Amino acid sequence: MKTPTPTSSATFIRRKTTILAQLSVPDSEYTDASPKGSVDGGIRTLIDEINNRDGLVTTSSCAGRVSVYLEGQKKGSKDDVSREGAIQGSAVGGKGGGEWLFVSHEPVEEGEGERGYEGPFGLGSRGEGSKLGNGMGEGRLIHFKFEPMILHVLTTSPQHAQLVIQAGIEAGFRETGAVSLIGRKAEEDAMPIVAVRSMGLSFESLIGLERDVEGASQQRIPLVTSEYLRMLVKISNGRFAENQKRIARFQTALRTAFSPKENPAEWEDAEARRGRKREEGLKRREALKKEALQAEEHVDLGVILQQPDVL
Repeated sequence: MKTPTPTSSATFIRRKTTILAQLSVPDSEYTDASPKGSVDGGIRTLIDEINNRDGLVTTSSCAGRVSVYLEGQKKGSKDDVSREGAIQGSAVGGKGGGEWLFVSHEPVEEGEGERGYEGPFGLGSRGEGSKLGNGMGEGRLIHFKFEPMILHVLTTSPQHAQLVIQAGIEAGFRETGAVSLIGRKAEEDAMPIVAVRSMGLSFESLIGLERDVEGASQQRIPLVTSEYLRMLVKISNGRFAENQKRIARFQTALRTAFSPKENPAEWEDAEARRGRKREEGLKRREALKKEALQAEEHVDLGVILQQPDVL
């Protein structure tokens, strides 16, 4: 049994109109709260395609990135920055006043690291590491991170949300799911927000430390070798390639999910699918049984025709 086709509520249409107005600003003028300050070029086509569909609109996105992040000052609690918070944070910090030392939404040129990545990543020379003494654990830690695409899509109904979730999981974004299922106000219709994401490609490594060194101003000191940094860059570039494949698969799966009529009413839950499959199976069984009976009749008739007349 098919569910009725959901129509977009007035509230959804208003929110989508506002978001699209913000995205229609020329790239040279558009800014947002992410470290980059604009929509990533790597998924701009995907964003446009989603936003051109009825019942869907993107609310935030990141095509995937490699970053070097300096933790904020700790004040008796764990200071860590999740990417979802960072997307909404400032360009120079997140929770706890941390700082982005390096951010790239594209693979890092491996040739640029011939002289070491310490400079591009905001680190000092390795020679300063010998001055740490017994204070290796003191100071603000510096992290190298790779994070794959994350995309938030506001949908006009649970049926639309289910199709986006299905496409995300099929494409390899295994942690895709609805993060909001009810309206912001009690009188609003449900407009689920779907987060398309995967932690499988993510990785993180500590690469440095910022602390006072022998009475000097704060120094950012590498804790790993140049060879280790080059290895991290190589790994992250490999993850970028796989991330792009998953993005392409998601785009294709999304088109398939909403094709050919782009009608979420075509979606069926597990119980309805089982019932349909059972009914189709019974029909096939009856057809095979009928074919078998017809074959037996032909055989019997052939035997009769081959028998000699008895006088």
